[in-house]
Amino acid sequence: MDATAATPAVRLDGVSKQFGDSYAVHRLDLDIDAGHFFSLLGPSGCGKTSTLRMIGGFSDPTEGSVLLAGEDVTALPPNRRNVNTVFQSYALFDHLGVADNVAFGLKRKGVPKAELRRRVGEMLDLVQLGGLADRKPRTLSGGQRQRVALARALVNRPAVLLLDEPLAALDLKLRRQMQVELKQIQREVGITFVFVTHDQDEALTMSDRIAVMNEGRIEQCGTPEDVYEHPASRFVASFLGTSNLMTGTYRGGEVALEQGPALPVGARKDIADGSAVSVSVRPEKIWLSDFEPGMSMLRGVIRETVYSGPTTTYLIELAPGVTLSVLEQNTARARMEDRWSGGETVEFGWRPEHCLVLA
Repeated sequence: MDATAATPAVRLDGVSKQFGDSYAVHRLDLDIDAGHFFSLLGPSGCGKTSTLRMIGGFSDPTEGSVLLAGEDVTALPPNRRNVNTVFQSYALFDHLGVADNVAFGLKRKGVPKAELRRRVGEMLDLVQLGGLADRKPRTLSGGQRQRVALARALVNRPAVLLLDEPLAALDLKLRRQMQVELKQIQREVGITFVFVTHDQDEALTMSDRIAVMNEGRIEQCGTPEDVYEHPASRFVASFLGTSNLMTGTYRGGEVALEQGPALPVGARKDIADGSAVSVSVRPEKIWLSDFEPGMSMLRGVIRETVYSGPTTTYLIELAPGVTLSVLEQNTARARMEDRWSGGETVEFGWRPEHCLVLA
C-alpha cells in the first residue's frame, strides 16, 4: 500500500488540554482517516469541542501533538493549517451577498477573478443556492444560511473541514434534512469532515466512524453499527440510543438481578461466575409477539403505553423498581385494538445474542 494513502488525515498523539487542576481532554490518541465523515460524540463538557479547537489551532494543547496528513502542526496558527471550520453561529457577513460571502476567503488569497467566479458558482450549485447569489444572509432561512457557511468553508478546498454542532440551531425537520444533505456533500467533495455533536441520531445518521467521549477521554471508537450494537462500556450503552440497563450477578448463563428474576443471557466465556455485571438490552430487540424457539421468556406488567406515530413504546414492570422499555413498529398490519394497555400482564423475550453483558 502507498504510504501516503495510509497516512491519517488527522492524528492526535497524547493530546491533553488542562485548565488549572482539571483536564478537558486527557492524553487523547486518535487517528481519523482521509475522506471519512468522523464524529466526536458526547455530552456537554466531555471535551469534544476542546478537541476540535486543538485540531483547528484555536487552542494549544497542554501536551501532545496534532498532525495533519503526517505534518506536525501543533505550533502553527489556524491560518497556516489546511483546515476550515463551520460554526453553529454561521458567522456570515450581513452586508455582503451570498456569493461575496462564499468568495471572501478566495479574495484574501488573491485568486484570479475568473477562477474565483467559477469556484464560487460550482460551490453554490453544490449546496443548492445557485439562484440566490445576490441575496443577503438576513433574507435567508436558517438552513440556507447554514449552506452558505458550508460553501464558504469548502470553496477554499481544505484537507479537513471541522464542524462544531452546525445544525444545533435548526428545527427538527430541517436538521434531519440537512443531515442527509451534509453527508451527500461530503461524499461528493471527498474531504475529511470532523463533526462535533451531542446528538446521537445525528452521529449515527452521518458518520463513517464515531468516537464517543466522556470526561475528556474516548470511551469507544468505531463504526455507527459497532458502537450501537456492541457498546464497550455502560456509559456508551446508556448514552448512545436507548438501552435497558440492569445490574446483577452472572452465574451459568443467567444474571440474577438485585431485585427480580434471573435473566437468561447465554453462556459468556469471558465472564467468571459470581461477577458483578451490567445487562443491556435495546428496546427494539425485545419481542412481545411472534416468539422464536430459544428466546428467553419473561413476564411483566405494562405500566405505560406511549404512541409516537411510527412506533409504540411500552414500559413494562419486570419487578419492583425494574422497568423495561420495549419498542414496537406500527406496521401496516398493526391495529389500534391490538396494542396492549396499562395493567395488562404480558410475556416478552429476546435472543440471547441481543443481550449485552458488561463486566
